[in-house]
Amino acid sequence: MEKNRRGNTLINIDWVTVIIYLLLVFIGWINIYSAVYDETHSSIFDFSKRYGKQLIWIGAAFIIIIAVLVTDSKFYSAFAYPLYAVGILLLISVLFFGVEVNNSKSWFEIGTFRMQPVEFTKITICLALAQFLSSENFSFNKFSKVGLLLIILGLPVMLIFVQNDTGSALVFFAFIFVLYREGLNRVLFITSFAIIALFIFALVTNLEILLIIILFAGVLGFILTNGRSIYSQIVFYCFLLFTVLSILVYNYSDIFTNKPINLVALNTLVMGVLMLVLYLIKKNKNLLLFLFVIIGVSVFVLSVDYLFNNALQPHQQKRINELLGMNDDPLGVGYNVNQSRIAIGSGGFDGKGFLQGTQTKYNFVPEQSTDFIFCTIGEEWGLLGSTLVIGLFILLILRIIFLAERQRSAFSRIYGYGVASILFFHVAVNIGMTIGVAPVIGIPLPYFSYGGSSLWAFTILLFIFIKLDSDRLQIFR
Repeated sequence: MEKNRRGNTLINIDWVTVIIYLLLVFIGWINIYSAVYDETHSSIFDFSKRYGKQLIWIGAAFIIIIAVLVTDSKFYSAFAYPLYAVGILLLISVLFFGVEVNNSKSWFEIGTFRMQPVEFTKITICLALAQFLSSENFSFNKFSKVGLLLIILGLPVMLIFVQNDTGSALVFFAFIFVLYREGLNRVLFITSFAIIALFIFALVTNLEILLIIILFAGVLGFILTNGRSIYSQIVFYCFLLFTVLSILVYNYSDIFTNKPINLVALNTLVMGVLMLVLYLIKKNKNLLLFLFVIIGVSVFVLSVDYLFNNALQPHQQKRINELLGMNDDPLGVGYNVNQSRIAIGSGGFDGKGFLQGTQTKYNFVPEQSTDFIFCTIGEEWGLLGSTLVIGLFILLILRIIFLAERQRSAFSRIYGYGVASILFFHVAVNIGMTIGVAPVIGIPLPYFSYGGSSLWAFTILLFIFIKLDSDRLQIFR
């Protein structure tokens, strides 16, 4: 009897997760209907409208669920790398055979049907990451293994950047939570968020001032950690001397008048060379550490401007500037977010009622059935409905984490955390951009946003884990 139970997917399946999924899909479909409602086509089963097409994709998703659940769990670990390779080939193929939509060449078009391969690549990368991290010889202390890990994650990100789909590329940074769970050094984990904060500061702060702060903080940190040693005194007096000389040169010479950042960069370089010379004399590791911090952080800050102006699309630059308060264009790039916030705010506590949203009915918010679907919930369902939807997403993510922690297989646990991380990033950023606290990067709200690619991909992503969890008693690795 125990043997039969172990092999019976329907008995072991986590129905709590399945029910949450069904609720989210149903609520999403209803809101797509409301977002594009037309009195001349009022039937919810009108397959010429978006909600009718979404219903077809929901039906296809149920067929996909059955296929995923009847597939042997060992298939997902055994074919993780081949599936990853297929995902990479799709990302390459779309560059040559894809069509351009919203300045992004990331879609295949077959007749009237469009498919975005990056959505399915999230699944294959999640599988490959789980397979790689769960291998017996993997360790964060092995440089070669970390290098391969960066290739696994970095290759698809670069291909997606080439497609001009920056929003989708940023999703993969959510895997930092998986890496932390599996043993990534806490300092590196915190450093990754510090880099993000530094990137933001580099955008909103004068670069010269920021470089001076970095140099000053680095020198001060070195002096405090080395006390009254001869090396800290040398660094202190040299820094003081260079600072005075820099002020004199800037005020009484026209060499650096037009580009003061060159003077600051030169000062930083001189201090870096000084620390390098002292390190070669004394072999003091603190000197080398602060050398890397000062030079590395300064180079990163200087590269931000280049990355911002060359890696991001003009509309994405404008949206980030709008978010950071560097631009105020409510009728231009900020129009979508402004109208979305009006819609959500007008919903009040309990909303205007189903099909009663004026912002929705008069199409004030573009992309309301896709990227901005949440504003329909806020307007028609109010705070109560929005809280319910957010609560369901939180419950789903926490449930996945709970299931991941009970896995006997490292592969299943890591994959589960990958699923939770991707869902968390999508939900947090999508809802954040509709209320104006996150940049508009064009990623869908899972199970809500209109589109077959998104729905199918998130369905497969989730139900592979549900399948792995249902077979957890059959330890396959």
